[in-house]
Amino acid sequence: MSSRVKSAGAPCQVGYPGQVTRAAPADPPPALSPSLRTLIGLAAAVVVLAGVFFARELVGPLALAIVLVVICEPVRRPLERKGWPRWTGTTAVIVVAYLVLVVMGALLWLAGTQFARLVADFADQLRASAQGALDWLKSAGLQQDATDAAAAVLDPQTLITLVSSLGGTILGVATALFFVFAYIIFMAADAARYRDAGRVFGPAKSPVIARIGHLNSGIRRYYVVNASFGAIVAVIDGFALLWLGVPAPLVWAILAFVTNFVPNIGFVLGLIPPAVLAFVVGGWPMLLAVIAIYCVVNVVLQVLVQPKFVSDAVDLSLTLSFFSVIFWTFVIGPLGAILSIPLTLFVRTLVLEGDPGSHWLRWLSGDRTAVPPDSDPSSPHPRRHP
Repeated sequence: MSSRVKSAGAPCQVGYPGQVTRAAPADPPPALSPSLRTLIGLAAAVVVLAGVFFARELVGPLALAIVLVVICEPVRRPLERKGWPRWTGTTAVIVVAYLVLVVMGALLWLAGTQFARLVADFADQLRASAQGALDWLKSAGLQQDATDAAAAVLDPQTLITLVSSLGGTILGVATALFFVFAYIIFMAADAARYRDAGRVFGPAKSPVIARIGHLNSGIRRYYVVNASFGAIVAVIDGFALLWLGVPAPLVWAILAFVTNFVPNIGFVLGLIPPAVLAFVVGGWPMLLAVIAIYCVVNVVLQVLVQPKFVSDAVDLSLTLSFFSVIFWTFVIGPLGAILSIPLTLFVRTLVLEGDPGSHWLRWLSGDRTAVPPDSDPSSPHPRRHP
């Protein structure tokens, strides 16, 4: 008589006579512990970022060209729908990208040169205003060393030197534009071919193509939101400066629009020139009025309103958005301030979105779609597992 015997806790079971079936061996433990894998990943990130830092003269223009092509890529779609040759769409993308570069560069050059000229024209008034401010600081009991430091900062020659150094930085960026112009031509041509990737590879690469499309859409939405709010801020600031009587209000309105593309701290950069001129022309009352207007407008629009639209566009937390400006400026220079959000989105897409176990890190970064597969993203209380 055949019988089946199973011992409690035994790794084998007896089936038919003479036949023994053993359970499959347990999976071997991972070679590396999670903490060790994290340390290795951080070390690899440091090595990669060090390489980017030393190659920032190449990486910065390359990143700028990629972002410009991504922003201008939709220009080719109406031409393709009309059946025009592919080269016409590529040419349109190149032309629009070049126009964006030329216009933004001209606006920055105009603001810098106008500020330097106005500081030179008002040098005597600035010295008198600075001396009055220093006398007030001394009467308030400020130490002599601090007074000397304040005098050095408010000296017209210091401001002209600062503007000249900023001009040198802008000149360095302009020198790199040669590479940007070349990159744009090649990337615009390649982008036309990459549009066929879904048809060529089919479902095999559809997840990767979907992530790239989501990244490109997020970058475009981010700059559309920034441009829209920048225009609103520029109009309000320009009319306010005109009403107060600050010299060259149109220039500072343009500067407010351009600096709005630098997240979080851009309005501070756009505030300094009109604030200095307001101090020269109208003294402390006009200076405080300019600072108050800029703070109110930018706090209401950029702190209370714009983050909601930016969050909807790119799904990045406010803390990460602010830190990314400082981080990428340190890594690749001044271009990092303008490209900080696209670069952060690129890193998240490359490192986290392809990893099914990275939902927690993506959620921490602000990605509201990063929920466990068995959770309902619309539910405020995801299902808990025992």
